[in-house]
Amino acid sequence: MKKNYNIIRIQKGFSLAELIVALTIAAMVLVAVLSIYSRAESSSDAVTRKLNSSQLISEVLQRIAEDFDRIIASDSDTTITIINKFEKGFPTSRLIIRKNIDNNKNQKQKFEETVWQTSFDYDTGSNGLVLYRSHTGMTLEDKLLDEKREDWEKIDSYVPICTGVTFFKVEVPQGEKFLDRWISNILPHGITVTISFAEPFETVQGTLDVHDTEKIVRTIAIDRTRKIRFDITSKEKQVEEEKEETKEKEAEKEVEEKETEQKEDKKGK
Repeated sequence: MKKNYNIIRIQKGFSLAELIVALTIAAMVLVAVLSIYSRAESSSDAVTRKLNSSQLISEVLQRIAEDFDRIIASDSDTTITIINKFEKGFPTSRLIIRKNIDNNKNQKQKFEETVWQTSFDYDTGSNGLVLYRSHTGMTLEDKLLDEKREDWEKIDSYVPICTGVTFFKVEVPQGEKFLDRWISNILPHGITVTISFAEPFETVQGTLDVHDTEKIVRTIAIDRTRKIRFDITSKEKQVEEEKEETKEKEAEKEVEEKETEQKEDKKGK
């Protein structure tokens, strides 16, 4: 008789060492993929942040220039006040553009005033400055909004424009130098506004600064009615004299031709 035996084959599984090696390799691959993704995301955020900050800076500088264009006129009593200082190490500035008028008693009265200034950001806790803008006076920028302001808003009308500013400076160019303070009834020929959102570094003096490559500077002309003298070089003078001589010769030829024609007409008659 033949006997049938049921043979049970036992398949071997992974050993503990093999599992540990596989998990280790998988973890290394996952960490590498996550690090690459994190770097790509941070680079994308940095580029987006830089583009947004550049666009925001352009809008801020354009608005400051528009304030000058609107308020300053050749026949108006306008004053500009510029004060620069440091707050918590950050360079801050205060720019005041004020137009005055004379009332019926010949007394100076504020007609319109716009203020641009930066202050340390105590509210959000971020290590930076907040840029504010204020507009007060007899004129209304937005009639609908200005008329609905409360009394305290009319007195303290500073509106936050943007946060995260790390450098803000307003200066008056004087030749090769720049004045960081201007308190005078005479308007300067122009001003320079410098602003940045870049990461600051500490200087030797203990203040904070930003690399020049990260600063955006705009020069705004103020006194557009000043007289500009033009110096003509000797070559230009010579060219002008030659043109004058040519014109005189052409005029003389025309006179001679007219005289000749008149003589011929008389002979024909």
